[in-house]
Amino acid sequence: MTNEKTIAEKLLQIKAIRLNVDEPFNWASGWKSPIYCDNRKALSFPYIRDFIKSEMCNVIFEKFPEAGLLAGVATAGIAWGAMAADQLKLPYIYVRPKPKEHGLGNQIEGFYETGQKTLVIEDLISTGKSSLQVVEVLRKASIEVIGMVSIFNYGFDQAKNALEQAGVPYLSLTNYETLINLAIDKKIVSAAQESVLLNWKNDPANWKGVL
Repeated sequence: MTNEKTIAEKLLQIKAIRLNVDEPFNWASGWKSPIYCDNRKALSFPYIRDFIKSEMCNVIFEKFPEAGLLAGVATAGIAWGAMAADQLKLPYIYVRPKPKEHGLGNQIEGFYETGQKTLVIEDLISTGKSSLQVVEVLRKASIEVIGMVSIFNYGFDQAKNALEQAGVPYLSLTNYETLINLAIDKKIVSAAQESVLLNWKNDPANWKGVL
């Protein structure tokens, strides 16, 4: 079993990822979805947390060896970025969705220097919008963003195109295609449900659920 499958299996095991074709979830964007991913749950399971952290560090070490700074995306990416930075002995910052409304008014928390080669650590990539907002904040601070690593990626064309257009290489530890293939192998979903899940991914913004 590949590590992509292993991570997907562990996320399913602890219900960090849930599949429900008959009663779709409502996303904050207003989209209806037969899948919901909450990787924060993995923080509560020490051995799974450690496995994901180690896999993330392996990816960073192998694919982004030039990284001199890690930047976590608030809030879900903060813990993963901090753990990876600790294991790799790299400096660490995190980025808020907006500047603080009191104190120093920081949006970037932590010490950094201009021009530092920085890798963004994300929880998951859906449309890519929030991830790229962080990239924009870092670039405005004259920080060089060399890429992004996430735990899970839905694989939407919208995100792929946006990240490529922004010039941000990205890698995820596991992804939607791997997850669905695993769910089929383990008979978690039927052939009919597989069709629904694949149709949703092709046009998630206009998917209305199962009629």
